[in-house]
Amino acid sequence: MPTNMNGKICYLELPSNDSSRSSVFYQTIFGWNIRKRGDGALAFDDATGEVSGAWVKGRKPATDPAVIIYIMVDSLENTIMLIEKHGGKIVQPPGMDVPELTARFSDPDGNVFGLYQEPAKK
Repeated sequence: MPTNMNGKICYLELPSNDSSRSSVFYQTIFGWNIRKRGDGALAFDDATGEVSGAWVKGRKPATDPAVIIYIMVDSLENTIMLIEKHGGKIVQPPGMDVPELTARFSDPDGNVFGLYQEPAKK
């Protein structure tokens, strides 16, 4: 059950000209749950079920965002391969934010997001 508390980021609207393509991309890469809203629009819940959102038409993609949202992944290397295989592009390779394990990608619509891999426990 999602955590409901003041200040929590809970909903995202992602620009997309093709919500079907976007839904397949995010479901395949990150395991997001895809669903139809009551109005028929495609929506998603992230892998934790804590953050929801939908794809929206008519907005410019966030190709040069001032705020970057990072998505946690188990493996940067595997995620990067999946992103490139499914129409995304790496716009900042791993190693640019040392010591953090990060990269940035653009989805098929051009929206830029970050990837974050938790460091191995010592």
